[in-house]
Amino acid sequence: MSYKAYVFDAYGTLFDVHSVMERIHEHYPDKGSTISQQWRDRQIHYFLVRQLINGYKPFSEITRWALLDALSISEVEIKPEIVDDLMNQYEKLQPYTEVRHLSEQHPDKKFTIFSNGTRSMLEPLLEHNQLEEIFDLLSADDAQVYKPHPDAYQFAQKELEYDKDEILFFSSNPWDITGAASYGFHTAWVNRKEQKWPELGVEPTYIIQNLNEIPE
Repeated sequence: MSYKAYVFDAYGTLFDVHSVMERIHEHYPDKGSTISQQWRDRQIHYFLVRQLINGYKPFSEITRWALLDALSISEVEIKPEIVDDLMNQYEKLQPYTEVRHLSEQHPDKKFTIFSNGTRSMLEPLLEHNQLEEIFDLLSADDAQVYKPHPDAYQFAQKELEYDKDEILFFSSNPWDITGAASYGFHTAWVNRKEQKWPELGVEPTYIIQNLNEIPE
């Protein structure tokens, strides 16, 4: 199969969402790991709930709500300036090591990010990491529908102007791979932790350990 578009989820696939842990630890010693995990889990849970009730809210708002609840359940003092500082860290997440070398290794490939994140979150993130020249950007916020709803992938396909089988979609999130595969994209699950694929009744086209293993 010769793919014409290589499309990547951002959070957890290209960028390590838990790279905020160090800054959290500065504010709340010994709480970095707990708060970071609670933040991510609630972020995913909350946007899925908002999608199910057809109550779209921008990912930036949901990310802030998830952080507030993560801090609350961790029983730490919540200060507005700390919340703002941690939210700003989402624009400075660290990319996984191989991400910076994608264009060097595959100079003939078209790379696009398709994320639930808003452009106001993603554009500064790409600029901070000097990756804005490598990736085109699609945001689910443009269509105001979250992945894994099929309408989100339909939006991406329309913007890319390729047939479904010409698109290879990468994500580290099984819910995202399941949505993309169900829509009809070829998929590559980035299984960095070498976990078992969950029993979801849908299988990824490829399972890779990192982005050095991009299928041709």
